[in-house]
Amino acid sequence: MAERSDKKIAFQGLQGAYSDMACRGAYPDLEPFPCSTFEETFAAVEQGRAAFAMIPIENSIAGRVADIHRLLPGSKLHIIGEHFQPVNHHLLGCRGGSVRDLTEVHSHMHALAQCRSLISGLGIKARVVADTAGAAAEISKTGDKRHGAIASRLAAEIYDLDILRENVEDAEHNTTRFAVMSKEPIDPNPEDGPIITTFVFEVRNIPAALYKALGGFATNGVNMLKLESYLGVDSFTSARFYADVAGHPTDTSVRLALEELGFFSRTVTILGVYFADSYRNRGPQR
Repeated sequence: MAERSDKKIAFQGLQGAYSDMACRGAYPDLEPFPCSTFEETFAAVEQGRAAFAMIPIENSIAGRVADIHRLLPGSKLHIIGEHFQPVNHHLLGCRGGSVRDLTEVHSHMHALAQCRSLISGLGIKARVVADTAGAAAEISKTGDKRHGAIASRLAAEIYDLDILRENVEDAEHNTTRFAVMSKEPIDPNPEDGPIITTFVFEVRNIPAALYKALGGFATNGVNMLKLESYLGVDSFTSARFYADVAGHPTDTSVRLALEELGFFSRTVTILGVYFADSYRNRGPQR
Protein backbone atom coordinates (compact mmCIF):
# COMPACT_ATOMS: atom_id res chain seq x y z
CA MET A 1 0.00 0.00 0.00
CA ALA A 2 1.43 3.39 -1.02
CA GLU A 3 2.22 5.91 1.70
CA ARG A 4 0.01 9.00 1.72
CA SER A 5 1.98 12.20 1.24
CA ASP A 6 -0.93 14.26 2.61
CA LYS A 7 -0.25 12.71 6.01
CA LYS A 8 3.39 13.82 6.16
CA ILE A 9 5.13 17.01 7.27
CA ALA A 10 8.76 17.48 6.20
CA PHE A 11 11.53 18.92 8.36
CA GLN A 12 15.29 19.34 8.14
CA GLY A 13 17.30 17.09 10.43
CA LEU A 14 17.23 13.67 12.01
CA GLN A 15 14.47 12.14 14.10
CA GLY A 16 14.60 13.69 17.55
CA ALA A 17 15.58 17.15 16.31
CA TYR A 18 13.71 20.18 17.66
CA SER A 19 12.12 20.55 14.22
CA ASP A 20 10.79 17.00 14.66
CA MET A 21 9.35 18.04 18.03
CA ALA A 22 7.74 21.08 16.40
CA CYS A 23 6.06 18.84 13.80
CA ARG A 24 4.74 16.48 16.46
CA GLY A 25 3.57 19.32 18.68
CA ALA A 26 1.80 21.36 16.01
CA TYR A 27 0.48 18.46 13.88
CA PRO A 28 0.20 15.32 16.02
CA ASP A 29 -1.85 13.57 13.34
CA LEU A 30 0.85 13.94 10.67
CA GLU A 31 3.95 11.80 10.21
CA PRO A 32 7.23 13.74 10.54
CA PHE A 33 9.33 13.30 7.38
CA PRO A 34 13.06 13.93 7.97
CA CYS A 35 15.19 15.53 5.22
CA SER A 36 18.94 16.12 5.06
CA THR A 37 18.87 19.79 3.97
CA PHE A 38 16.45 22.69 3.78
CA GLU A 39 16.50 22.40 0.00
CA GLU A 40 15.39 18.76 0.28
CA THR A 41 12.69 19.78 2.75
CA PHE A 42 11.23 22.31 0.32
CA ALA A 43 11.52 19.80 -2.54
CA ALA A 44 9.61 17.15 -0.58
CA VAL A 45 6.56 19.43 -0.54
CA GLU A 46 7.05 20.79 -4.07
CA GLN A 47 7.25 17.24 -5.43
CA GLY A 48 4.26 15.99 -3.45
CA ARG A 49 6.13 13.66 -1.08
CA ALA A 50 4.88 15.65 1.92
CA ALA A 51 1.92 17.98 2.43
CA PHE A 52 3.69 20.57 4.58
CA ALA A 53 7.13 21.70 5.70
CA MET A 54 8.15 22.90 9.17
CA ILE A 55 10.91 25.48 8.65
CA PRO A 56 12.77 27.24 11.50
CA ILE A 57 12.93 31.00 11.00
CA GLU A 58 14.52 32.40 14.14
CA ASN A 59 15.52 31.60 17.69
CA SER A 60 15.03 33.90 20.67
CA ILE A 61 18.71 33.54 21.63
CA ALA A 62 20.63 32.64 18.46
CA GLY A 63 18.71 34.93 16.08
CA ARG A 64 17.71 34.04 12.55
CA VAL A 65 18.46 30.66 11.02
CA ALA A 66 21.23 30.91 8.43
CA ASP A 67 20.21 31.03 4.73
CA ILE A 68 16.47 30.78 5.42
CA HIS A 69 15.66 34.31 4.23
CA ARG A 70 17.49 33.60 0.97
CA LEU A 71 15.88 30.19 0.46
CA LEU A 72 12.25 31.08 1.20
CA PRO A 73 11.52 33.30 -1.85
CA GLY A 74 12.82 30.67 -4.27
CA SER A 75 11.05 27.71 -2.73
CA LYS A 76 7.70 28.04 -4.58
CA LEU A 77 5.99 27.35 -1.24
CA HIS A 78 3.71 29.58 0.83
CA ILE A 79 3.67 30.24 4.57
CA ILE A 80 0.30 29.09 5.94
CA GLY A 81 1.02 29.24 9.66
CA GLU A 82 3.58 29.66 12.41
CA HIS A 83 4.56 27.62 15.45
CA PHE A 84 6.67 28.52 18.50
CA GLN A 85 8.64 25.61 19.93
CA PRO A 86 10.22 25.87 23.40
CA VAL A 87 13.79 24.55 23.34
CA ASN A 88 14.65 22.54 26.44
CA HIS A 89 18.15 21.12 26.26
CA HIS A 90 19.09 17.98 28.18
CA LEU A 91 22.48 16.41 28.83
CA LEU A 92 22.33 12.89 27.44
CA GLY A 93 24.67 9.98 28.02
CA CYS A 94 25.00 6.30 27.21
CA ARG A 95 22.96 3.85 29.26
CA GLY A 96 24.53 3.25 32.66
CA GLY A 97 26.84 6.25 32.39
CA SER A 98 27.04 9.26 34.69
CA VAL A 99 28.06 12.90 34.56
CA ARG A 100 31.36 11.94 36.23
CA ASP A 101 32.23 9.74 33.24
CA LEU A 102 32.05 12.59 30.73
CA THR A 103 35.12 14.15 29.15
CA GLU A 104 33.39 15.85 26.21
CA VAL A 105 29.92 16.80 25.04
CA HIS A 106 28.68 16.92 21.43
CA SER A 107 25.97 19.10 19.91
CA HIS A 108 25.07 21.79 17.39
CA MET A 109 27.06 25.00 17.80
CA HIS A 110 23.98 26.96 18.95
CA ALA A 111 23.04 24.34 21.54
CA LEU A 112 26.58 24.36 22.94
CA ALA A 113 26.53 28.17 23.09
CA GLN A 114 23.21 28.06 24.93
CA CYS A 115 24.62 25.71 27.59
CA ARG A 116 27.91 27.41 28.42
CA SER A 117 27.32 27.34 32.18
CA LEU A 118 26.92 23.56 32.18
CA ILE A 119 29.99 22.94 30.01
CA SER A 120 32.27 25.27 31.96
CA GLY A 121 30.95 23.97 35.28
CA LEU A 122 31.74 20.38 34.34
CA GLY A 123 35.09 21.33 32.82
CA ILE A 124 34.53 19.16 29.74
CA LYS A 125 35.36 19.68 26.09
CA ALA A 126 32.66 20.89 23.68
CA ARG A 127 32.59 19.29 20.24
CA VAL A 128 30.53 20.84 17.43
CA VAL A 129 28.50 18.51 15.19
CA ALA A 130 25.85 19.15 12.51
CA ASP A 131 22.78 18.94 14.74
CA THR A 132 21.54 17.99 18.20
CA ALA A 133 19.80 14.77 17.16
CA GLY A 134 22.87 13.75 15.18
CA ALA A 135 24.97 14.16 18.32
CA ALA A 136 22.59 11.86 20.22
CA ALA A 137 22.65 9.28 17.42
CA GLU A 138 26.45 9.38 17.32
CA ILE A 139 27.07 8.71 21.01
CA SER A 140 24.38 6.03 21.01
CA LYS A 141 26.18 4.27 18.17
CA THR A 142 29.65 4.44 19.75
CA GLY A 143 28.50 3.57 23.28
CA ASP A 144 31.38 5.56 24.78
CA LYS A 145 30.34 6.72 28.26
CA ARG A 146 32.97 9.49 28.14
CA HIS A 147 30.93 11.26 25.47
CA GLY A 148 27.67 13.08 26.11
CA ALA A 149 25.24 15.01 23.92
CA ILE A 150 23.07 18.07 24.37
CA ALA A 151 19.75 17.33 22.71
CA SER A 152 16.01 16.92 23.27
CA ARG A 153 14.10 14.50 25.48
CA LEU A 154 12.70 13.02 22.28
CA ALA A 155 16.23 12.29 21.05
CA ALA A 156 16.96 10.45 24.31
CA GLU A 157 13.93 8.25 23.75
CA ILE A 158 14.65 7.55 20.08
CA TYR A 159 18.36 6.76 20.54
CA ASP A 160 17.99 4.92 23.86
CA LEU A 161 20.07 7.30 25.97
CA ASP A 162 19.91 8.33 29.62
CA ILE A 163 19.09 11.91 30.58
CA LEU A 164 21.95 12.83 32.92
CA ARG A 165 20.72 16.36 33.58
CA GLU A 166 17.50 18.08 32.56
CA ASN A 167 16.92 21.62 31.28
CA VAL A 168 20.58 22.62 31.06
CA GLU A 169 20.03 25.72 28.89
CA ASP A 170 21.28 29.02 30.29
CA ALA A 171 18.06 30.92 29.42
CA GLU A 172 14.59 29.60 30.19
CA HIS A 173 12.95 31.60 27.38
CA ASN A 174 14.81 29.72 24.63
CA THR A 175 12.23 29.40 21.84
CA THR A 176 12.35 28.80 18.09
CA ARG A 177 9.78 30.22 15.70
CA PHE A 178 8.84 27.99 12.76
CA ALA A 179 6.99 28.70 9.52
CA VAL A 180 4.56 26.08 8.26
CA MET A 181 4.72 25.94 4.46
CA SER A 182 2.54 24.43 1.75
CA LYS A 183 2.29 24.34 -2.05
CA GLU A 184 -0.96 26.29 -1.94
CA PRO A 185 -1.53 29.59 -0.10
CA ILE A 186 -4.42 30.19 2.26
CA ASP A 187 -6.61 33.27 2.63
CA PRO A 188 -7.57 33.54 6.30
CA ASN A 189 -10.53 35.64 7.36
CA PRO A 190 -9.43 38.58 9.58
CA GLU A 191 -12.68 38.20 11.52
CA ASP A 192 -11.46 34.81 12.78
CA GLY A 193 -8.29 36.10 14.45
CA PRO A 194 -5.14 38.24 14.13
CA ILE A 195 -3.43 37.97 10.75
CA ILE A 196 0.25 38.21 9.80
CA THR A 197 1.47 39.03 6.30
CA THR A 198 5.05 38.01 5.51
CA PHE A 199 6.92 39.37 2.52
CA VAL A 200 10.38 40.06 1.13
CA PHE A 201 11.38 43.13 -0.85
CA GLU A 202 14.38 44.73 -2.51
CA VAL A 203 14.63 48.51 -2.36
CA ARG A 204 15.75 50.66 -5.25
CA ASN A 205 19.36 51.82 -5.15
CA ILE A 206 18.54 55.44 -4.33
CA PRO A 207 19.22 57.64 -1.28
CA ALA A 208 16.88 57.01 1.68
CA ALA A 209 15.17 54.19 -0.21
CA LEU A 210 14.33 52.17 2.90
CA TYR A 211 13.01 55.22 4.76
CA LYS A 212 10.73 56.05 1.84
CA ALA A 213 9.67 52.44 1.29
CA LEU A 214 8.59 51.99 4.90
CA GLY A 215 6.93 55.37 5.27
CA GLY A 216 3.56 53.98 4.26
CA PHE A 217 3.49 51.57 7.18
CA ALA A 218 3.99 54.43 9.63
CA THR A 219 1.49 56.82 8.06
CA ASN A 220 -1.15 54.08 7.76
CA GLY A 221 -0.64 52.77 11.30
CA VAL A 222 0.50 49.28 10.32
CA ASN A 223 2.42 47.43 13.02
CA MET A 224 5.67 45.98 11.67
CA LEU A 225 6.43 42.89 13.74
CA LYS A 226 9.77 42.05 12.15
CA LEU A 227 12.19 43.65 9.70
CA GLU A 228 15.52 42.08 8.84
CA SER A 229 18.01 42.75 6.07
CA TYR A 230 19.90 40.09 4.18
CA LEU A 231 22.20 39.91 1.16
CA GLY A 232 21.14 38.29 -2.07
CA VAL A 233 23.45 35.92 -3.88
CA ASP A 234 24.06 38.28 -6.80
CA SER A 235 24.52 41.77 -5.41
CA PHE A 236 26.18 43.84 -2.70
CA THR A 237 24.73 47.13 -3.93
CA SER A 238 21.04 46.85 -3.06
CA ALA A 239 19.57 45.59 0.19
CA ARG A 240 16.88 42.95 0.54
CA PHE A 241 14.56 42.67 3.50
CA TYR A 242 12.30 40.12 5.18
CA ALA A 243 9.28 41.57 6.98
CA ASP A 244 6.26 40.51 9.04
CA VAL A 245 3.38 42.95 9.50
CA ALA A 246 0.14 42.70 11.42
CA GLY A 247 -2.88 42.62 9.15
CA HIS A 248 -4.27 41.23 5.89
CA PRO A 249 -3.25 42.63 2.47
CA THR A 250 -6.90 43.50 1.82
CA ASP A 251 -7.05 45.70 4.93
CA THR A 252 -7.09 49.30 3.70
CA SER A 253 -4.11 50.30 5.83
CA VAL A 254 -1.98 47.32 4.78
CA ARG A 255 -2.99 47.68 1.11
CA LEU A 256 -1.95 51.34 1.02
CA ALA A 257 1.31 50.60 2.82
CA LEU A 258 2.18 47.82 0.37
CA GLU A 259 1.39 50.09 -2.58
CA GLU A 260 3.82 52.70 -1.29
CA LEU A 261 6.40 50.00 -0.59
CA GLY A 262 6.10 48.80 -4.18
CA PHE A 263 6.71 52.29 -5.54
CA PHE A 264 10.15 52.48 -3.87
CA SER A 265 11.11 48.83 -4.32
CA ARG A 266 12.42 46.79 -7.21
CA THR A 267 10.49 43.72 -6.09
CA VAL A 268 7.92 42.83 -3.42
CA THR A 269 7.00 39.17 -2.91
CA ILE A 270 4.36 38.07 -0.43
CA LEU A 271 5.42 34.74 1.13
CA GLY A 272 2.26 34.09 3.07
CA VAL A 273 -0.83 35.39 4.87
CA TYR A 274 -1.76 33.40 7.96
CA PHE A 275 -3.13 33.48 11.49
CA ALA A 276 -0.81 34.64 14.26
CA ASP A 277 0.06 31.89 16.75
CA SER A 278 -1.50 32.30 20.20
CA TYR A 279 2.02 32.16 21.66
CA ARG A 280 2.34 35.83 20.71
CA ASN A 281 -0.24 36.68 23.38
CA ARG A 282 2.14 35.65 26.13
CA GLY A 283 3.94 38.34 28.09
CA PRO A 284 7.70 38.94 27.92
CA GLN A 285 9.70 35.87 28.97
CA ARG A 286 12.58 36.23 31.41
